[in-house]
Parts: sequence; structure tokens; C-alpha cells
Amino acid sequence: MRILIAEDEPAFRQILEKILTGWGYEVRVAEDGSAAYRILSGEDPPRLAILDWKMPGLEGVEICRRLREEKPEHYLYIILLTSQQREEDLVQGMEAGADDYLIKPFKLNELRVRLRAGRRIIELNEELLAARAILQEKATHDPLTGLRNREEILDALDKEFARVGRDGGCFTIIMADLDHFKEVNDSYGHLAGDEVLRISAQRMLRLMRPYDAVGRYGGEEFLLVLPECCGGCARAFAERLRAGLAERPMDTSEGAIDVTVSLGVAASGAAAGREGARGLIKAADDALYRAKANGRNRVELAEGAAVRGCPNHD
Repeated sequence: MRILIAEDEPAFRQILEKILTGWGYEVRVAEDGSAAYRILSGEDPPRLAILDWKMPGLEGVEICRRLREEKPEHYLYIILLTSQQREEDLVQGMEAGADDYLIKPFKLNELRVRLRAGRRIIELNEELLAARAILQEKATHDPLTGLRNREEILDALDKEFARVGRDGGCFTIIMADLDHFKEVNDSYGHLAGDEVLRISAQRMLRLMRPYDAVGRYGGEEFLLVLPECCGGCARAFAERLRAGLAERPMDTSEGAIDVTVSLGVAASGAAAGREGARGLIKAADDALYRAKANGRNRVELAEGAAVRGCPNHD
């Protein structure tokens, strides 16, 4: 584990560095408080720090205070070194954000035990962050396809609608529905149907830009939000999406299954009217219905959507 030593007295710093290296730590050193703060507030800092209270530049207690105010996601465990023995001084250091303190001179075994406690705290923090990330993923993503769930893709739509209303520009949404999906489930079984949904999601993701958003809207229906893409650009992308899903059979545990998709496209401003983001969904949904009525495996634009040039048109 990486550790920072911030100590302005060279001989003591060198001794401490040698000891910690011998204990298996990857050591970084800072000769004053300003250098220590730059390291600890920078990118990918050490997770353990031993800070001398009295240093040029910034004192250890001030570094503690600043770092705690910044509230980094990954916890930093700080041990203050001090010659202060007054109770009020030690209280000041702990209130500033130090996790522990050692009064100089200290015993090496005491330092080793304090560092071991710090490592346990950091490991527990990492476990909590990992658990939180898993819970966040489950709360915001569809467990079958890994795409955003309905609530999250609608939230992405609302945010993009608000952005365009504030800054101008355009965006497009696409409603995509796998054709005859009930027949896939009836003929091959629901497990194969699940595989088709997963493969379809993967193929869509491969065609999308990093800042596009896609979510499972419900059943075999998907909603895509495409910022700065409108008119001809949107139609061209929808056609690529249609061709990409149908380009080759989907390899499932029940064999190869041919799948096609119908798509309804609606551009902001041209199709939403006064109904906002939900009006845009209705417009795309109506276009999707026409795509199905006109034979499926096709793209339809929302009525009233101008098919005009777009700076992002391929």
C-alpha cells in the first residue's frame, strides 16, 4: 500500500522512509506541507499519510482540514506526528480531521499498530464503495441486458430535453422494438429470448457514440437518446441500427435466430410540440407503430419531423 511521509526534518524523514519501505509500503515523501497537500489533493493520491504537525508551507492540521472539506470518494487515513502533549492541541488535531496521532518520540511497534488499524479502515471503506456501486448498478440498470432501466433512460431524456431548452441545438430519440419477439419465446423458449435481448443490446451499444444513451423501455422495446443528432443524421443512424441488428443471425443456446427490429424516430422541436419529453416519446411511439403496420424491419419518422441536414450527419 502507498503511504506519504510529510516531514521537514531530513534525518528523521529518511529513517522513517527506510522503516516503512522495510515493512512493505510504497513510500512517497514531501519535505513541506505545501508539497504534501499537492500530492494528497492530486490525482490517485496515497491512501495513508503521516503528517508532521509543524511544517513550512502548511501545517499538518491545516492539511487535514482542507482535505476533509474536499471529501474525496476514497478515504484517506491520516496520522499526525506531534510534540504537542496538551489535551486541547490533540483535540484540535482530531477535530481538523486526523484519524490518529503519535507523540514524538514514539515506539516503532506503536506506529506499526496504528498503520495496521489505518489499513483496516481503508479496506472497509473500499468494501463499502464496492457494495454501493453494486447497489447503484442494480437500481439504475436492467439486470438482463445491462442497459439503463426505464427510469434511468427517461431521466436521461429529461436531462437532454432540458439541456436543449437551455442551450439550443437538437437531439433525437428512437423507439426500437424487436419484431415478432413473442414468436421467439414461443418457438425457442424464454431463455433463448433472454439471449436475444442481451445480444440485441450489445449490438446497439457497439453502434452508439460514448455520449448517447440507451435503455430497456419495457419487454423487447428500447429507447435511445441521441444528443446533437437530428433530421437526416437521426434517420441514417436508425437505418444503421436496423441493419446492425439484422446483419447476421443471433447465436443462442437454441441455435441461430434471425431477428429484425422496427424503429420510430422523433427529433426534438419537430415532434415534441407543447407536451415536452413525453410528447416526444409519443411521437416516436406513433412512428414505431407505423413501422410495424408497414411491414416491420423498417424505420419511420415521426409526423411533422423535418428531415433536414445536421452537422453530425455521416
